[in-house]
Amino acid sequence: MGEEIQSVFDLSPAEKLQLVEDLWDDLAGTPGFVPVLEWQKLELERRKANLSSNPGSGLSWDEVKRRIRDRHGR
Repeated sequence: MGEEIQSVFDLSPAEKLQLVEDLWDDLAGTPGFVPVLEWQKLELERRKANLSSNPGSGLSWDEVKRRIRDRHGR
């Protein structure tokens, strides 16, 4: 470890991804401390109400993955 990193922008792409993953995991460990804005809460409530009144309007996780793969060729 002879080379000193001055900034996260000096990290390699793999190191940046690892940093993002580590930060995400850390945030997930304390979800109560992650701020949720009022408009986000309202949007979640709107979507939940829509799904409750229209149960057939949602997609299964398998269908979502299939659509993404079809769209992006994977």
